[in-house]
Amino acid sequence: MYIYAAITRKNNNNMTVREYLENNILLFDGGMGTYFSQKNYRQGMSCELAALHQPELISEIHKEYLKVGAKAIKTDTFAVNRVVFQGDEDLVHRTTAAAWKLAKDAAAEYDAYVFADIGTISGLSEEQNIFEEYQFVADCFLEQGAQNFLFETNAGTEGLPEITAYIREKVPSAYIIVSFAVQADGYSREGVWAGDLFSEMQSSSADALGLNCVCGARHMLELVQKLDHEGITLSLMPNAGYPTVINNRTYYDGDPMYFASQIREMAAEGAAIVGGCCGTMPVHIEMVKKELQEVQRIVPGKKERVSRIPAAEAAESLFWNKLQAGEKVIAVELDSPADANMVKFMKGAWELKGAGADIITIADCPIARARMDSSLLACKIRRELSMDALPHMTCRDRNLNATKALLFGLYAEGVRNILLITGDPIPTAERDEVKSVYQFNSRKLAAFVTSLAKKSLPGPFHLFGALNVNARNFDVQLRLAKEKTEKGMVGFLTQPILTEQAFENLKRAREELDAYLLGGIIPVVSERNARFMDSEINGINVDPKITELYAGKNRAEAEELAVEISTEIMRRISPYVDGYYLMTPFGRTGLIARIIEAGV
Repeated sequence: MYIYAAITRKNNNNMTVREYLENNILLFDGGMGTYFSQKNYRQGMSCELAALHQPELISEIHKEYLKVGAKAIKTDTFAVNRVVFQGDEDLVHRTTAAAWKLAKDAAAEYDAYVFADIGTISGLSEEQNIFEEYQFVADCFLEQGAQNFLFETNAGTEGLPEITAYIREKVPSAYIIVSFAVQADGYSREGVWAGDLFSEMQSSSADALGLNCVCGARHMLELVQKLDHEGITLSLMPNAGYPTVINNRTYYDGDPMYFASQIREMAAEGAAIVGGCCGTMPVHIEMVKKELQEVQRIVPGKKERVSRIPAAEAAESLFWNKLQAGEKVIAVELDSPADANMVKFMKGAWELKGAGADIITIADCPIARARMDSSLLACKIRRELSMDALPHMTCRDRNLNATKALLFGLYAEGVRNILLITGDPIPTAERDEVKSVYQFNSRKLAAFVTSLAKKSLPGPFHLFGALNVNARNFDVQLRLAKEKTEKGMVGFLTQPILTEQAFENLKRAREELDAYLLGGIIPVVSERNARFMDSEINGINVDPKITELYAGKNRAEAEELAVEISTEIMRRISPYVDGYYLMTPFGRTGLIARIIEAGV
């Protein structure tokens, strides 16, 4: 149900945005950047710098939107910040000042509001603080007398509660909108669900929350209809449909009348602030103005949101059931084939199952070298061996869409356990040929998978991560592991424990982490193998005493020693782990089978 606010037709002069919204829907302008690109004939000139170099054109664009009915306009400063301007603070100051004056002068004639437009800030180094970057830009606008702020196209909430509080402290009467960019399925590029983004910001100093960019109008409307936005002043600014690229230029050809009709429905859904993003020109805003001519401002009340996900029993995971029951589990990593021949791999998997392994773990193209897909192999193991598999999933090779599609497939095939890692980067010499994706890190990926399972699947995935007990600064590893558990990870597989320091770090992890731990064990098969791993494999340290034990040993003797050392490590770490994570060297599954049989 909705509560209709009464309409009063009073003069808007000297009325604040907050007062205006009591009885009116606030109509914004459209996509400055894309419209500027259409009208500008200077190659290489950015929209933001045009405030300094082409002020007449920026002023003309503002006035075009105002003439057709926009009641609020944005400064052309989406990408004005110290990161984009490579630390040039003077250029940030001059650009914001010029953009503010152009917008203010244009709006004065039409009794319209001006919002300082601050886009998402990305590409920060570890030393940079996003709040400080937001603060610098906000201060530039505050110096100009800005009262209204729009933080738009955000994928997450980092720094936003702090900056909205900062502005509120400086200007208590300020009106602040925070808007997020999400795909039609409701997830941002950082893998965060729109409803969760709203929830994280509801206790902030923002006056309005909303969505902009990425989505076309219809998809944004359908998404909003799924969200619970009770108590939120809702801002919606969709794109003019979806783009096409011709000769390296992006074009939008969405029908303005259709766009306007969808905006009208958004207003009926309770949107108090509407406008356009990429591809929306003055004609789109003109059509919206006409559509909203007789539409009343609606205050959304609570209404029932019906989940479209049917209830279902999760497929049984014997590995997970055993882990929850407090029994020691055995996970074995088996390298996927480097070609299309999986005979050896499947034969090894059968051998490991027979030896008592509870789950087969499969790396996702380790050291950034292509191998058979870990998820496809996990599905095959699940189908043909009736055995659990734990595919590794990296952030290196898939964007959000590809990851989501893969997760749906894994769930449908009965795979319920996944190990999430950031992944090794592509080697430098190959970067021109093979590109890394890295849309998110393992923590953000964990949050995405957890949220996806809640919103779009009948049951959860059990998420695991990696814990490097050989790290020089183990405090950092523990901090990251704690963050991962907060994002939904339930357990960790450790790197091999082949030194006293690794053992001590494992004990610390047991004390400090509220998660399952599977202690890493890799059998050393020769002196040469020990020296290679210690010198060239990241995350593996081998005690020199262990290396010395292999001196002069033949293969059979070295294998006996490997079984002896590995089983001794299993016994030693047993009080501190919930299971064991064995890594198979050179595909020698027979050796791993012997260790399992001797160590259990």
